[in-house]
Amino acid sequence: MTTTPAADTTDTALVQVTGGRPLSGRIPVQGSKNIALHLYAAALLADVPVVLTGTPDITDTGVCAQILRHAGAQVATRDGCFTVSPPSALRPVVHPGLGRRVRTTAVLAAAVLARTGQVSFPYPGGDAFCPRLIDRHLAAMRAAGADVIATDTGIRARCGARGVKAFTVDVNTPYGPSLGATVTAMLLAARAHGTSLITHPSTEPEVTETARFLAARGALVHFDQEGLHVCGGDWIAGGTFAVAGDRIEAATMVMAAAATGGSVHLDNITTSDIPDGLTHTLAAAGITLADDASGGVQMRLHEPLRAVEAATGPHPGLPTDTAPQLAAMLTLADGTSVIGERIYPRRDTHVQGLRAFGAHITATGPNLHVRGPARLRGATVEAADIRAVTALLIAALAAHGTSTIRGMFHLRRGYARLLPHLATLGAEITTIPGGP
Repeated sequence: MTTTPAADTTDTALVQVTGGRPLSGRIPVQGSKNIALHLYAAALLADVPVVLTGTPDITDTGVCAQILRHAGAQVATRDGCFTVSPPSALRPVVHPGLGRRVRTTAVLAAAVLARTGQVSFPYPGGDAFCPRLIDRHLAAMRAAGADVIATDTGIRARCGARGVKAFTVDVNTPYGPSLGATVTAMLLAARAHGTSLITHPSTEPEVTETARFLAARGALVHFDQEGLHVCGGDWIAGGTFAVAGDRIEAATMVMAAAATGGSVHLDNITTSDIPDGLTHTLAAAGITLADDASGGVQMRLHEPLRAVEAATGPHPGLPTDTAPQLAAMLTLADGTSVIGERIYPRRDTHVQGLRAFGAHITATGPNLHVRGPARLRGATVEAADIRAVTALLIAALAAHGTSTIRGMFHLRRGYARLLPHLATLGAEITTIPGGP
């Protein structure tokens, strides 16, 4: 089933960027957006309060807090802590409007279904860079014993009187294991009596961190050659759990620094948190990452940037959420780069915007070809998803002259302090509220 994300137009701010300044300095990396969003859903399973620390202060965090409150949970967000206190009974619904604003709607719904035996929820929102399916999520719900009915406006799922049951489900897709459906299945299995098996599971950090969260709260979770085994039960403990550093924000900062000829030191992350596919791609382009004795990761650029051939893939491959930023950086590299998209059918919503800066970039199906080095010049551009707008921001930082970027409200969905951090590194950025 395909979902069509709803636009969020609550913030019409735009930014002006005067490029050509090397970015250098030291900044912290936020807690991982994508890991946190899945843990917000997992916290609904607990029978006593859960405190998630290091959560990012982004729009999606606020939306998820409202969704959980609407379902009846008590939620407090303060100083990077996301505290969930369960009610005696959850309301079996994901708010129809709020659910259309985040990507993890089906995962949140799975948590409610696991607790109440029924749920109604809208089709997910989030980024609209390509059609994104939820059929594996629904397959997991059906496997867990739910009758699932899809309508034009959303989904209704209902189990029998005994609630969710142990099950086996395959979460593989033509593009590889589904990250979100793996978490959906895990949450359902954690509340089912007996042992469930998830075949062809994703092993992305969002999955392994959710598995670690559940295991620390009493569920029996382990991976083997068959897949992911989860033995659930009637009780999920609470407690405190720290959100890992955001590997995507770290990559974004590294690529922004490299595109401008600078260097950056990143705190709250280590090289072990950076996927091998990303590290190898950056190294091929002339960028090294090393753990620093004082903590964090030091990035160094060995000029000039070199063209690379790379493809996104499941962890520990090159993350798809770094591909747009990588394309922006490679417009400055010497030679022709090829970036293949292997997680989604295609990912090229940033291409038109990069061309406006003077980039030589073309899209052929799932593959992008980037010829450089280009002489980027200031432009007026707009983007419709988080990573695309980030790619345009990197291009603006490297371009000669002043650029105007619309669609910046997308940035707040994934990055808490990206613009202030860039300013700390030396970027000249002006935010204009209520832009046209």
